[in-house]
Amino acid sequence: MKNQREFQFYIVPTPIGNMQDITLRAIDVLKTVDIIACEDTRTTQNILNHYGIKTKTVAYHKYNEKSKVEEFITLLKGGQKIALVSDAGTPMICDPGSILIKELLANDITITSLAGACTIPTFLSQVPRDNETFTFAGFFPKTAQKAEELIRLYSNTNLVFYESPNRITDTLKLIKKVRGNSRVALGRELTKLFEEINIDTVDNILEHYKDGIKGEIVCMVYPVADNNTNNVDTLNKIKQLKDKGFKSKEIATILSSLYDLNKNDVYKLTMD
Repeated sequence: MKNQREFQFYIVPTPIGNMQDITLRAIDVLKTVDIIACEDTRTTQNILNHYGIKTKTVAYHKYNEKSKVEEFITLLKGGQKIALVSDAGTPMICDPGSILIKELLANDITITSLAGACTIPTFLSQVPRDNETFTFAGFFPKTAQKAEELIRLYSNTNLVFYESPNRITDTLKLIKKVRGNSRVALGRELTKLFEEINIDTVDNILEHYKDGIKGEIVCMVYPVADNNTNNVDTLNKIKQLKDKGFKSKEIATILSSLYDLNKNDVYKLTMD
């Protein structure tokens, strides 16, 4: 690579859908390194074949990432260059690699990350927001309890997460249960032929996909509106008290006394 500093280890983004979304530098690096470490060699091979890249691939995934560290360090110290790719997008974003990067830094291996495709900025650049603050939660929790905790914890900021098509309906229903008929943005199949971005209430999104939904999904839940914030906070407190076994009347009395709330309003919320 002319006029570029030579590194030993390269973190290389690959397309998230459209095969043309790869940089010239990424192609150059993948051609010139000695080894490409990838989640699934078959998936990566499709990209390599498309661009005529003959570099050797080695499987590196969550099941073998610890055992591969010493092997990679030995190769790198021996003068070889390695590129890390994920199945799609930028490695290290909900993908294996953190253990390896930590050890490479500890062994003074020079590392660089190339710019390129990544689902989150691709999605957010198409979604209007009142501010730039957001929380990325990775893949949405599979247990209802952890999912509810996440939704409640980030009720005042844009909450972005990945979800599977077979779980998204239940997830949206859970969001409605915790936050009401909130506004959400849902993106699927980004950069692909059937790319779609929907920004609407949970109810309308559910209606739109009542016959099912396919493809890879990224979603954002907007913060609760200012006039609903107090209700959301109160609902969170109600749930905490209910979990400890308090009855509706007891909860209404406790919260109205502690937070100067209308007792009847709190009672109605406990019944909801």
